[in-house]
Amino acid sequence: MDNKDTDFKPYIPAEKSVDEMTATSIILGIILAIVFGAANAYLGLRVGLTISASIPAAVISMGVIRVILKKDSILENNMVQTIGSAGESVAAGAIFTLPALFIWSTQWGTNPPSILEIAIIALAGGFLGVLFMIPLRQALIVKEHGKLKYPEGTACAEVLLAGESGGASAKSVFTGLGVAAVFKFVSDGMYLFPSEISYDIPIYKGSAFGTSVLPALLGVGYICGTEVSAYMLAGGVLAWLALMPAIAQFGGTSTIFPSDIPIAQMAPDEIWSNYVRYIGAGAVATGGILSLIKSLPLIVTTFRDAMKDFSLKGSQSTLRTESDIDMKWVLLLVLISILVLWLIPAVPVNFLGAIMIAIFGFFFATVSARIVGLIGSSNNPISGITIATLLLTTAIFKATGLTGHSGMNAAIAVGSIIAVIAAISGDTSQDLKTGFIVGATPKKQQIGELIGVVASAVVIGGVLYLLNSAWGFGSAELPAPQASLMQIVVEGVMNANLPWVLVFIGVFVAISIELLGIPVMPVAVGMYLPVQTSAAIMIGGVVRWVVEKWPNVSEGEKSGMINSCLLYSSGMIAGEGVVGILLAVLAIIPVGAGTLADVVDISKYFSLGDIGSIVFCALMVASMFYFAVKGKHGGIDDGAMKGELVD
Repeated sequence: MDNKDTDFKPYIPAEKSVDEMTATSIILGIILAIVFGAANAYLGLRVGLTISASIPAAVISMGVIRVILKKDSILENNMVQTIGSAGESVAAGAIFTLPALFIWSTQWGTNPPSILEIAIIALAGGFLGVLFMIPLRQALIVKEHGKLKYPEGTACAEVLLAGESGGASAKSVFTGLGVAAVFKFVSDGMYLFPSEISYDIPIYKGSAFGTSVLPALLGVGYICGTEVSAYMLAGGVLAWLALMPAIAQFGGTSTIFPSDIPIAQMAPDEIWSNYVRYIGAGAVATGGILSLIKSLPLIVTTFRDAMKDFSLKGSQSTLRTESDIDMKWVLLLVLISILVLWLIPAVPVNFLGAIMIAIFGFFFATVSARIVGLIGSSNNPISGITIATLLLTTAIFKATGLTGHSGMNAAIAVGSIIAVIAAISGDTSQDLKTGFIVGATPKKQQIGELIGVVASAVVIGGVLYLLNSAWGFGSAELPAPQASLMQIVVEGVMNANLPWVLVFIGVFVAISIELLGIPVMPVAVGMYLPVQTSAAIMIGGVVRWVVEKWPNVSEGEKSGMINSCLLYSSGMIAGEGVVGILLAVLAIIPVGAGTLADVVDISKYFSLGDIGSIVFCALMVASMFYFAVKGKHGGIDDGAMKGELVD
């Protein structure tokens, strides 16, 4: 594709295909928004990672519309992925912060946030993220077409334009979904074998190593790639095989805050949760802030340039491919969203908080839309944006007298909305780039984004309640790593009662990593998560490395292999997420003295043990290689489906 804006001609479908917002595209898009939103919510709460849903949604749409319904409509497929990907973005923003409110409610003995509160926060953040992007579309998507690549959006357009492969590609996604669903059910539902293998190392006190065997982590590792997976494992090795043994060695019989038992009596998991987790939190927070600082020149340039071209008139062209939602409706919906956040008692946002949301929200939406255009959604510094928002918001609330539990709840609410705005504005800009290339109607895409936001916002509260009721946020099953980090940030500013020495150790570890020229965030996340998670992701990364080095194949065949397994891996992630939600349902349905989950559990009668875990994990890896080999002919641009460190 030529980089010169003046030479670019978007693909314009035949007029018979222009009907993009059909009942089929809306219903299928809503279903995918809910499915991928719930699956990504589970995945993010479990391991701190999400994936982009645009290309999986596109290939599923092509499989359904082209193969099953026998229709040929690129714009319907584009509408499906536009609506579907919105659910993933809303879920990513929500899980970033909202579980902190559940954790606090347990600690304080108060009521958790209501489903209405969660829905309003997600809905307002999602609406504002989409609406703020509308007046920027002409400047960022159209005028800077040759400069801002929007890699995920461009790659998704290439998938849609190569729609004749939709049937085979969709089969890869569905097969991965089914295989992973069965695997997850027999491991974490029936407990036929453990989903995690872990060993303490007796001769090296305080250390431990192991791996999870769940398919979603293998898929995440494959999608993230070998390099990112290795950085994460490096963080795990630093934490579990260096820092923890050092703490065990020098701590001895001492009882050191925040633990209330002697270090000598602590198992490796306890050393990690009481000490190393805070070191990891300091490293992750520093990594997020460093990414924001490094982006400051780009942020300033972005905002300045965007404001030059900003127009409250919007695009009033009579051409279908150049029309936007009328700006009077945009301004009205923005005003309504801000007023709802301020005036509805269910949401803990006062007038000052609403003003900060309006200012920070538009600023960070502009920043997010520009950054993902240059370097992709995977590098969008959402963690830095959210941490910076929480630091400033909490400090302002504390200075104005809004302190204690109410102040912390209000800070998290503001941070949640900003996180959703940053996530959905980046997603919207990628989708609008896809639509620009394939000749979609921007106005209909923007309406589609709002539909996806509504669908996922209505559901996300129920998903969070379900998962919290089944296992509890902060538990081994759902550690909610990002929300726990945001909780630490807000408590640190409001109460100043954190183990700051541990946090600052993490800060300076992150600075040391930065000075070495190594990406801080994946290493820091590896320190913050259990090493079993990083090890499993590394296995997926190794599979990716082997496929990329496959001998005696042409570049085209290798591309087909890589991308076939990418789609299979995305299906694996979705399959595990969906069954994770199902298992949560089973865990809250009472049966006799227990629950339906207890009835499904067969481990009390029979278990394959760790050997079964190893064998089934090996079979899962073999299935990934099978789909890689099967995809030798044809493929998509693998740059489109990078994993994201719910950054």
